[in-house]
Amino acid sequence: MDHVEPIAKSCRPGYDFFLASICLEPKEVLTMSKHRRPYAKAFRQQMVDLVLSGRSPADLAKEFEPTAETIFNWMAQAEREASTRYDGLTSAERHELIRLRSENLQLKIERQILARAAGCFAPECHSSPDKGTNSG
Repeated sequence: MDHVEPIAKSCRPGYDFFLASICLEPKEVLTMSKHRRPYAKAFRQQMVDLVLSGRSPADLAKEFEPTAETIFNWMAQAEREASTRYDGLTSAERHELIRLRSENLQLKIERQILARAAGCFAPECHSSPDKGTNSG
């Protein structure tokens, strides 16, 4: 059998690879995306409108790329936005929650910085000469 050269030069010698030719450079492996880009808002709205007009999410999933579960999720969010469903947050509430969590984190960090600074300066504040002694 002919010797098969690995695609990548970085394969470690001594390892018994089943197929040496499938060894890839690390940068090639890392560039593969695990998630797809979010669907455009207009596309999501079109899917919601099609469901509201009577098409089923399963039929739309067969015709278009998103899964039926994804389309169900879009429907649920559209109902939350329209205040006809109350089991989750609207987009505005979600954005406000993200902003408040970020602000809360920033305040915690600032509080820690101030506490450390106060700890550094506290000995200087409390080390005043005694009233009964003359220092000079």
